[in-house]
Amino acid sequence: MMFDRRVLLRAAVGGVAGSWLGAAGPARAGRPNGASRRTIYVVGDSTAASYAVAEVPRAGWGQALPAFLHPKTVVVNEAVSASSSMSFAEVGRLDRILAVIQPGDVLLISFGHADESENPTRHTEPWTTFQEYLCRYVVGARAARALPVLVTPVERRRFASDGTAFLSHGEYPDAMRALAAATGTPLIDLTALSFALWDAVGPEVTKDYFLWLDAGESPKFPDGVSDDTHFQARGAIEVARLVVSAGRMLPGRDCRALLDPEISEDLLVWLPTRPGPDPL
Repeated sequence: MMFDRRVLLRAAVGGVAGSWLGAAGPARAGRPNGASRRTIYVVGDSTAASYAVAEVPRAGWGQALPAFLHPKTVVVNEAVSASSSMSFAEVGRLDRILAVIQPGDVLLISFGHADESENPTRHTEPWTTFQEYLCRYVVGARAARALPVLVTPVERRRFASDGTAFLSHGEYPDAMRALAAATGTPLIDLTALSFALWDAVGPEVTKDYFLWLDAGESPKFPDGVSDDTHFQARGAIEVARLVVSAGRMLPGRDCRALLDPEISEDLLVWLPTRPGPDPL
């Protein structure tokens, strides 16, 4: 897939889809001039993050959420590459969100990829520290009278030799499902939903969703790339469709867009720059 001037122009202009709080701290992001509309905050890792103009076509599902929401719905995507449930909280990112989130807002909580890392500054254990850190997000959102929603980690592109998909996240999705049930927290089972989609479309079609590009196809990846974890625009859009379709608790859902199989990649917004991984 080649990238035309419309995509790059849209990237340069920017917009609501690329909103994030930034290092400056708690400026109220969601309700300018006292407006009453609800804001959706996204916390998570590189699979959900918003990307910069220089990184086109790489995109995250949080970046694509506005394609399935009515225009007045605000999305503040705070997902950051390489973040685990622990590292995101320990560097103060969670506290910054809790300082500005308002009653009625929604906090989408999606971790797991980096929690599986062996890096001790990111690693958590599914049935102990992973659940303990996730509880911080749930309790913090509820204390602010916002709605926490747990989102199991999106599946990677993993296929056996016979072309059938297989799961890659071990016990982390089950640990999040169990926590959701124990605490009465709404759950979007993105692991199951994405796994079913990848298995249905197969190993070749999923290359159009994940960051698989031939040499010369994108100036960002002149030698090509074969990435089975991160998405290009089409994949980010389809994963966002899964999130909003299952997320009946989300404000501003655009049912017409959810039924449209040809959502344009031009709707995505790329940031001028984006935050790097947590400095741990």
